[in-house]
Amino acid sequence: MMNKILVVAAKEFKDGLRNRWVAGITVVLALFAIAISYFGAAASGMVGFTSLSTTIVSLSSLAIFLIPLIALILAYDTIVGEEEQGTLILLLTYPLKRSELLAGKFVGHAAMMALATLLGFGSSGLLIAVFSEQVELQELLVAYSIFIFTSILLGWTFIALAYLVSVVSSEKSRASGVALIIWFALVFVFDLLLLGLLVATGGAIGDDLFGWLLLLNPTDIFRLINLGSFEATQVQSGLASIADSQMIQPAVLWSSLLGWIVVPCLLAVWRFNKRVI
Repeated sequence: MMNKILVVAAKEFKDGLRNRWVAGITVVLALFAIAISYFGAAASGMVGFTSLSTTIVSLSSLAIFLIPLIALILAYDTIVGEEEQGTLILLLTYPLKRSELLAGKFVGHAAMMALATLLGFGSSGLLIAVFSEQVELQELLVAYSIFIFTSILLGWTFIALAYLVSVVSSEKSRASGVALIIWFALVFVFDLLLLGLLVATGGAIGDDLFGWLLLLNPTDIFRLINLGSFEATQVQSGLASIADSQMIQPAVLWSSLLGWIVVPCLLAVWRFNKRVI
């Protein structure tokens, strides 16, 4: 079973390299990350690499916008696109279970996203290590390791959501529309609605409930993990600063983010097994 999954994963990864997906994602992330790292304090009349906390906050905001969109575009047509092209029927004639096919494709896409994220965001971290005299190397390594790893997990989360969209959609165009709606809803609308709810109820929903609601959005979980290590930035972290400290413990956040990967994948496998090809 594992060999079959790895064969499919290798094919997906090679296709991504052939289509220059990895190169494109890496260049986009690297350019934005370097620009934000260097010019992030331009509004205050400064340029250059500033404090690590400011850089991580800025890069986290960048990742929340770009990573989900890239992941959704990368994987939204995984199944429905293959079906429209007529290649899905051919793939299913091989001695390969549907769950193995889906798992292999996910591993391939996940590897592409991880490599591009590591190279793209890692380039800005390397430049900070070389040119910044204000940041200690150990602190940089810890903060950047957490940031890059959580960025990879965020990408995997939206790849999983894209797979779920792909297996429930009957047309590629419809899948792309649903994927964009998911991106817009989780990146923009969710926090606005939550803030509106908080204002409308006069804070009556309570800190405990508010903390749980934040866990319903993987981008908020990503933000909480990366900002949690910087006490000075928590005041400026918006909705995250309102959450009760007991609700944003690392174990809760990490398990929730992993859950956002596992649950959509399991749902996608269940739905794909019931899909009539």
